[in-house]
Amino acid sequence: MTLRYRLATPADFPSILAMLRAFYAEDHIDYDPALVESGLRTLLAEPVHGAVLLLQGDGVAEAGYASLGWCFSIEQGGRFLLLDELYLAPAARGRGWGRQALALARDWAHSQRASVMRIEVNHHNARAKALYLAAGYRDDGRDILTLPLLATPTGLHA
Repeated sequence: MTLRYRLATPADFPSILAMLRAFYAEDHIDYDPALVESGLRTLLAEPVHGAVLLLQGDGVAEAGYASLGWCFSIEQGGRFLLLDELYLAPAARGRGWGRQALALARDWAHSQRASVMRIEVNHHNARAKALYLAAGYRDDGRDILTLPLLATPTGLHA
């Protein structure tokens, strides 16, 4: 059974959002509708920022999605892609499609001339990390730290 993808368009927003919300609930990711929905709408409408691959497989029309966003790093040799989110619906799991989804994302990144593709994985998701390592990703021994810039921290003046 083979997994395939098509590039998502703004018309796919509702179906991707439903999968995204299921993913966030399952993986205990905070869901801020204003932030997340704006980000998804922008990514779907403006391909300069990256793409969403809508995953489809035999008998599963909406098997999941992969969101890829462009970044730049001197260390990485220039433009690279962040595989920001990878989600397979429960009906699509256990078929080897996780490996296939990673290969599809890699091939798309390569076709776009990305120098590197990076991925985030939550510390509690050892199963996903094992899948990524088996697919050739390496653990750089770094943590991702985040500084929210849209909100003014308590005690600081804008």
